[in-house]
Amino acid sequence: MTNWPELEPMPNNLVNYGVTKNGIAIIELASNSSGAPLEGDEVGPNTYTHEMMRDIDTAVVKARFDDDVSVIVFIGHGHKFFSAGASIQMLNSVTPGFKYNFCLHANETLSRLEQTPKLVIAAINGHAVGGGLEIAMACDIRIARKDAGKCGLPEINLGVLAGTGGTARLTRLIGKARALEYMVSGELMAFETAKEMDLINHVWDCSIDDFRQDILDYAGQYCLPYKATMAVGNIKRSCQSGPEMPFEYHLALERELQAALFHSSDAKEGISAYAERRTPRFTGN
Repeated sequence: MTNWPELEPMPNNLVNYGVTKNGIAIIELASNSSGAPLEGDEVGPNTYTHEMMRDIDTAVVKARFDDDVSVIVFIGHGHKFFSAGASIQMLNSVTPGFKYNFCLHANETLSRLEQTPKLVIAAINGHAVGGGLEIAMACDIRIARKDAGKCGLPEINLGVLAGTGGTARLTRLIGKARALEYMVSGELMAFETAKEMDLINHVWDCSIDDFRQDILDYAGQYCLPYKATMAVGNIKRSCQSGPEMPFEYHLALERELQAALFHSSDAKEGISAYAERRTPRFTGN
């Protein structure tokens, strides 16, 4: 039995959302192979359509505006898939123009994760392939369950590329040569292999129930009052935006972010607690 919160469906019934008492927002992907809502005890590959991306968008914005939320966790429904990516049935039935705008909106949605000043964790509970891995790569930290599946970008087998940030993010995460080889081969990799090349942060050997509880326990360390959430957000901003700048500009950004933190109540609390040899209690201010 985990402390998993009660989840409610977003408008299109393709994403479930809930918040734990300590401020962890859960965004659960839930759909069948055609991208339609799951029914009864059905466990699908959690493929996404434009409708699911709109649900994800709604959930991300909901978490962003909730002052009680410190951490966002993405996970797939069931135990077989985090997400199998975009619904092939959907792609096979729409126009090239729709596909372009579908990718554009998906890019904008995933960019919200990177621009949101809250820590985002991908809890990879099963296969994360194609667009599923693209969602995970837009998260800040990726944690996978051992032997639960594989990950990769096999879009080459469809005659296309990973067009929801896949080529850009995989190249930045594991380097050009390895990223190019994996994408042109379409090869899927074990989670342990992905960890070796720093694509995944951690691989945990546990049951699906334990995995969910362990994710909550792990995410909880980044919630108030244990971590200064403003500092987490500013660290994320520097790490997200800085590498795209010249080094001296990155240092300037870092100084400005630090200056803002020095005026925060949490910085005063953290420094005082250290001097007084006690555990700080942060408030997010």
